Amino acid sequence: MSTSNKPLSVRGRFRRLAVCCLGALAAAAGGAAFAASAAPDASAAPAAPAAGKFAGVGRAATPAEVAAWDIDVRPDFKGLPPGKGTVQAGADIWDGKCATCHGSFGESNEVFTPIAGGTTADDVKTGRVAALANNSQPQRTTLMKVSTVSTLWDYVHRAMPWDHPKSLSTDEVYSVVAYILNLGEIVPSDFELSDRNIAEVQALMPNRNGMTTDHGMWRVDGKPDTHNTACMKDCVKEVKVSSQLPDYARDAHGDIATQNRVVGPVRGADTLQPPLAGKAGEHAAALRAHAWSTVAGAGTGAAAAPAPAAAPAQAGGTGAAGASQAAPAPDLAGARIVSANTCAGCHAVDRKMVGPSYRDIAAKYKDKADAGEMLIQKVRKGGAGAWGPIPMPPNPAISDTDLKTVVDWILSGAPAAN
Repeated sequence: MSTSNKPLSVRGRFRRLAVCCLGALAAAAGGAAFAASAAPDASAAPAAPAAGKFAGVGRAATPAEVAAWDIDVRPDFKGLPPGKGTVQAGADIWDGKCATCHGSFGESNEVFTPIAGGTTADDVKTGRVAALANNSQPQRTTLMKVSTVSTLWDYVHRAMPWDHPKSLSTDEVYSVVAYILNLGEIVPSDFELSDRNIAEVQALMPNRNGMTTDHGMWRVDGKPDTHNTACMKDCVKEVKVSSQLPDYARDAHGDIATQNRVVGPVRGADTLQPPLAGKAGEHAAALRAHAWSTVAGAGTGAAAAPAPAAAPAQAGGTGAAGASQAAPAPDLAGARIVSANTCAGCHAVDRKMVGPSYRDIAAKYKDKADAGEMLIQKVRKGGAGAWGPIPMPPNPAISDTDLKTVVDWILSGAPAAN
């Protein structure tokens, strides 16, 4: 198998293994399909097996395939591509591609937790974020926690923007990271970040001394990650909640219970209702009942079993079963498009998530003649205000045809497969 010039990290080695396995499975599946379609003569000589460690299975990954997977950047900056970007260029990119989720200055807490805030000039000097120890910051931000600037660069490179990951060029990633560092007052506003000076920036990270490598995850020698022992004495008799969502924000994203799977003993409270009184853990049964009602669609707050499957209609039959069988199947092309994209991260068919449900959108605009064109422009350009303060990012990548299909599907009531 081809190898790159730089030593591989653990993630890199796993990615190479995955590429080889995927190549092997694809080759085996392709060979099986070809054999089934071509139906060669039984007397024909068998093909020569592939050479290598796993003879006859797959092939070695090509250098291009390995390069496509091996994009991680290590704390010693192995894997970091050459490039550069200024704070000002990063600010321009940020306003167009990042601010809708993170706020203009990385301070937004609407969609994701804040990126900037909670660090001081003293933290930059000491490499220890004081707010992590004294809890003076109400919420931990990215710049408070991250210890290595390589982690910041790597994550922006591979995962951002949220609705179009890996779409930023190398220089754009440098620019965005430079802007984030400037938000934390780690670098000045006229700074240009590059592969040549990023190691100098590492020496300014506010939490650079907050990371320890003195544990098994780094040594990989079988030792545990903690040296603590379980303390099962002097336990408090009553648990007191020290941090909770403020009442005014309780229903900011709808009923949280409808947005989670039914897993574990307690699924989630009905956040459309006032908080339940009493001690933590006293209302587990009521919370489970409400959770199951959201799954069953009962809407009563009581536990409900899944509805039994309808009996198939008899040939030529009448009644509800016959009418259901005769009804034309809904066009689900729009549903397939939104499922294949990032739309499902913020929207559901029948319930509010980060954004409104598709059926609520259909109900709001059902009597507007220009609703189709208006929604097409809204989805394409993004914006905020129609459904509250949480912004929707623009969607420049979706084709005009797919966008119209999605909007038509929404306005038809967002039908879903049974």
